[in-house]
Amino acid sequence: MTETPAPPTALPAEAPLPTPPTPGAAGHGRWIAIGAALLAAAAAAALVLAWNTQQRVKTLEAELVKRQQDSGSQATEARTLARQAELSARETAAKLALLEARVAETSMQRTQLEDLIQSLARSRDENVLADLDAAIRVALQQAAITGSAEPLVLTLKQADERLARYNQPRLERVRRAVAQDLDRTRSAGVTDITVLTIRLDEVIRQIDELPLQSAPERRAAARTDAAPQAAVPASAPGPESWRGAFGERWLNVGHALWQEVKGLVRVSRIDAPEAMLVAPEQAFFLRENLKLRLLNARLALLSRQFDTAQGDLREAQNVLERYFDRGARRVAAAGELLRTVTGQARLVSVPRPDATLAAIATASAGR
Repeated sequence: MTETPAPPTALPAEAPLPTPPTPGAAGHGRWIAIGAALLAAAAAAALVLAWNTQQRVKTLEAELVKRQQDSGSQATEARTLARQAELSARETAAKLALLEARVAETSMQRTQLEDLIQSLARSRDENVLADLDAAIRVALQQAAITGSAEPLVLTLKQADERLARYNQPRLERVRRAVAQDLDRTRSAGVTDITVLTIRLDEVIRQIDELPLQSAPERRAAARTDAAPQAAVPASAPGPESWRGAFGERWLNVGHALWQEVKGLVRVSRIDAPEAMLVAPEQAFFLRENLKLRLLNARLALLSRQFDTAQGDLREAQNVLERYFDRGARRVAAAGELLRTVTGQARLVSVPRPDATLAAIATASAGR
């Protein structure tokens, strides 16, 4: 066999020869390496700084959590202490109020004890003068409330009798002042409210019994009163025949019929025509209105409003004179009572016993 020749092998390409670095390129690479090293150092420093910052943040967070827990516990403790302080303050206030009450009670007892010691230390004359002064001032208050001088007159009379029994020359001036004020109080025409209210109550009680001008019972009473005044012919001796007896009987019957006819018609003067037009059902309201008017006058007297009381009393008198029978005795008596009350219902002040009070003050001062 023949051998085939092998193909020629290609020769390896010749590698390019490295070019020698120039001086400018070498400096530029050095600066890049330095920059890269600086960047790496800065990155490392940043990482270290971030790690330190994170550690500090964690430390701060832990510190904040700890402080927050401490603040919560302190707040709870503070609330507990505040609640305890409030309870202590309440207890202290209660104790203080109790102490103040005890101090006030002690002061009052001390004042009472001092008054008792002074009353025991006063002489008999001073006790008499103090009692008289207190009694007169109480009587003045009663007279101002009731509007009557009776309490003051009674007190002055008792003071005069007591001073007369005591019979001390030092108190003679006080006795003369008491006698002077007693005479002056008796002479003053003070309105006695109690008596006036009693009179008004009496009139109010009689209202339902007073006859009206339009009442049927009034006309019947007028016929009854007029019947005895009629001239009855004197009875003649009995007739001897039956004709005379029959005629006399007819005369009596005719006379009785004539009296009844005269009783049906009565002529009288009426100043207020509306008084005769009051219906029976209106008479009840008329009487009740009159009672209310008198009750208003009574209340005005008790409250010492004399002008209002006199106005109500005058209205009551007008109603009484207009609608009621003025010829009846009970109506006349009620009108007289109302006029009396109206005349006495006036404001008169009770005289003050200034002379007696001044004399008691002078004697108490020892002058």
